[in-house]
Amino acid sequence: MITEIIVLSGKGGTGKSSVTAALATLCNKIIVGDCDVDAANLYLVLKPEDKKEEVFLAGEKAILDIDKCTGCGLCVEYCRFSAIHIEEGHAVISESACDGCRLCTRVCPSGAISMKEMDKSRWYCGDLKNGKMIHARLAPGEDNSGKLVSVVREEARKEAEKAGADLILLDGPPGIGCPVISSITGTSKTLVVTEPTNSGWHDMERIVGLAADFEVPVDVVINKYDLNERLSGEIEKWCISHEIPVIGKIPFDKSVVDAMTDCETITDREPDSQVSMEIKKIAVKLFPKEILNF
Repeated sequence: MITEIIVLSGKGGTGKSSVTAALATLCNKIIVGDCDVDAANLYLVLKPEDKKEEVFLAGEKAILDIDKCTGCGLCVEYCRFSAIHIEEGHAVISESACDGCRLCTRVCPSGAISMKEMDKSRWYCGDLKNGKMIHARLAPGEDNSGKLVSVVREEARKEAEKAGADLILLDGPPGIGCPVISSITGTSKTLVVTEPTNSGWHDMERIVGLAADFEVPVDVVINKYDLNERLSGEIEKWCISHEIPVIGKIPFDKSVVDAMTDCETITDREPDSQVSMEIKKIAVKLFPKEILNF
């Protein structure tokens, strides 16, 4: 049985990806998936050697045939996304603003507008020193990030089955929207990385509620807990009152920032540091002991 763990935060900046990257270094035969396809960055730290690159078709956008356009302006009038304007006597379509609704193609009296599939997004499969990584990049202005997340997860499962791996570790996107729902559905566990701020606590509660809706068990890690120990204590009390295990409290350490700036994990750069030792304790509580490599 493959264990699939998703790391979420509810907001950006909590240290979710740095914790995920560090945890990924502590296991043998691991499959890592970066589900934050709108702003993928985990590959910068884990540095997979990509063996496969595939196109992801991310919906459609309107394109204009200038030779057919009469500049009547009907498309501008009907476009609710302000993606079209008239310039030098013909329509101009903003690719990044177009929502792909097709209305402009229907109202254009001269048939100057058609739809084109967007093919700039990509997903990748690469080798890590201790496993495989699946990651993807949604091109700017393209949509269907939830579908691309599903592709990442599906490919991660295929690689896990091929390699006989017992663990898939997923780095999730921020927030609670479509990409997060696509990331969390059907996982074995959610690891929520929060921070001792009011916004961090609030967004942790939102993720906990979302996980409950999908009946996914939750563990919590408080990152940079010593920046506000009073608030960290209140977050921990809240978790206890809701029967949510707090499996780690990671202290703030500038060396983590320095490591990430140099595209390294803290566990590789300073394996015996206080932060690394705490992350190792989290790994012991989170992962099957037979796959740990320390």
